[in-house]
Amino acid sequence: MEKVDLLDLKILKIISVNARIPFKDVAAVCGVSRAAIHQRVQRLIEAGVITGSGYNVCPKSIGYSTCTYVGIKLERGSMYKGVAAQLEKIPEIVECHFTTGPYTMLIKLYSRDNEHLMDLLNNRIQEIQGVISTETLISLEQSISRTVPVVIESAE
Repeated sequence: MEKVDLLDLKILKIISVNARIPFKDVAAVCGVSRAAIHQRVQRLIEAGVITGSGYNVCPKSIGYSTCTYVGIKLERGSMYKGVAAQLEKIPEIVECHFTTGPYTMLIKLYSRDNEHLMDLLNNRIQEIQGVISTETLISLEQSISRTVPVVIESAE
């Protein structure tokens, strides 16, 4: 991972709040040229500091009304990569984490309704070799959604 400097942090702080802000506006705030901002952002993308781009689609607006977290226990932790590869084939799964604690893995998925959720659990997830049990937590409401804050510490 590439080290970020003070200018990078200023850019990240601005674009993490508003990804659609024109580079010329970022340049004006940072006191550099638009080209410099463009080059910095490209470098940050290539270095993996900035990940992803695009629009966030509200799942409910396209028919996915149920957000669910599923804790998965595996026969052995070493099966994680193979199971993760199988889970990646299920488009309703939007996050997958290798975790400590009571579960080997934690996934987040969206389903149209409880019947769809039950099908995903019983016929897709629990059928993956190595999965020994699952525990399901349905999210009733998401109260907070944000990225980590970009903090610029003074060099004083």
